[in-house]
Amino acid sequence: MFLVQVPATSANLGPGFDCMGLAVQLYNRFTVEESDQLSLILKGSYTDNIPADENNLLWQTMLKLWQLIDFRPQPVKITLESHVPPARGLGSSSTAVVGGLMIANTLAGSPFDKFALLKVATEIEGHPDNVTPALYGGITLTVMTEDSVIPRVLVKNPGFRAVVIIPDILVETEKARKILPVAVPRQDAVYNSSRVGLLVDAFIHEDYSLLGVATQDKLHQAQRASLIPGMTAALQSAGRAGAYGAALSGSGPTLIAFCPPGLEDRVASSMTDELAAKGLNTRAYFLDIDPEGAKVTVPSD
Repeated sequence: MFLVQVPATSANLGPGFDCMGLAVQLYNRFTVEESDQLSLILKGSYTDNIPADENNLLWQTMLKLWQLIDFRPQPVKITLESHVPPARGLGSSSTAVVGGLMIANTLAGSPFDKFALLKVATEIEGHPDNVTPALYGGITLTVMTEDSVIPRVLVKNPGFRAVVIIPDILVETEKARKILPVAVPRQDAVYNSSRVGLLVDAFIHEDYSLLGVATQDKLHQAQRASLIPGMTAALQSAGRAGAYGAALSGSGPTLIAFCPPGLEDRVASSMTDELAAKGLNTRAYFLDIDPEGAKVTVPSD
């Protein structure tokens, strides 16, 4: 028996569309045991609409890895303990992809290293903004090339906490992508590229005073604000309450603020008040950045 733990992630971090992300200390866990037949047991806070059969994304991902190496698996029992809310912009599907790859790789004798797993995960997801921090931990930047990826871990233990605000609505990733324009003006591209550079510099040099500007974006956040009532006001209020910066998490509806320790309550209250004014109920998490990423452990007797 072994346990795979995969952290939730927040992608984009403002201007880093489809290439930047971070891992937080909120986890989906997968317990793997020998069995005479495949079985998937669902536990935890979020099990609705998750298939408990061979259509599960975790199992489909496992099969994909095994097909690459022509491996014939033995039946297993997998218990999925779900604490990452799905369809909220916290990388729930990436935990299934990364978890599936970690399980399949372990059962096959670990022929793939972490980088090889990342390439497979990126192929499945289509972009690496969530799967890289899920695998490596910390705050990451990943560049896609024609036939590979270049992952960079910028920092593992930054000096801030993540205030994560989850509105009680769903935003489908496909819908959030369709709302984006096919082309953007040159000045918007320049605006974002300059802020991605500043964002990387702020994280590497731990100059968090830059995050208010570095998390600004013109490629996706304003466009997606129409799907999340009160989003823009909530992000602005985070800065006034003392957060270094704030951004839409992935395609939303979750919002994330980078907060000095001790100001979490004030920042969270300011953001939830703005969303409540638009009729949205919310849940708040105060989370540290996960420095390790996905890991496999074997429980001691």
